[in-house]
Amino acid sequence: MSKFRFVLLLVPVLFLQACATAVVTSTEGASIVTDRRTTGSIIDDQGIEFKVSYEFFNDKEIYDQSHINVTSYNGIVLLSGETLTEDLKQKITAKVKTIPKVRRIHNELVIAAPSALTSRSSDTWITSKVKTKLATSSEIDPVYIKVVTENGVVYLMGIVSRKEADQAVSIVTKSAGVQRVVKIFEYND
Repeated sequence: MSKFRFVLLLVPVLFLQACATAVVTSTEGASIVTDRRTTGSIIDDQGIEFKVSYEFFNDKEIYDQSHINVTSYNGIVLLSGETLTEDLKQKITAKVKTIPKVRRIHNELVIAAPSALTSRSSDTWITSKVKTKLATSSEIDPVYIKVVTENGVVYLMGIVSRKEADQAVSIVTKSAGVQRVVKIFEYND
């Protein structure tokens, strides 16, 4: 498949991610999947992630000395990864504070050299396993929870009830490879 065709197939998927409501089909028929954020919040979160990443890309010191994942959920920004010094960590937080619509920042950056690709691959595997376990659970709807893994630490974000949060944490802690679970939830009860 040519790169052009791949991009054409990928574009609708990217735009679908910005929708608060989507129709999902399965062998049992069609169902509606909803996000507890408004469509505007979803778009704002994507804008925040893009703007923050752009700021880091344009700062040579940060770009060369850090590995940073930026995740925004309902205006709450999670920074995970590694940076070489405490001064850089503080500089990174200061840059994020300048981005419009950022409500809160969780700077979980570790002071260390940027992680190796093997470590990142392991984190991707853990995230996939956790998402699968959440999706197959009858206790919780995985649509409401965003999962981010960094160095074996699983961060859970979303707008959930306290009961849903407890159920999600219970499921995640039983997953192989998970070192720790950090809740960055907003509670709707």
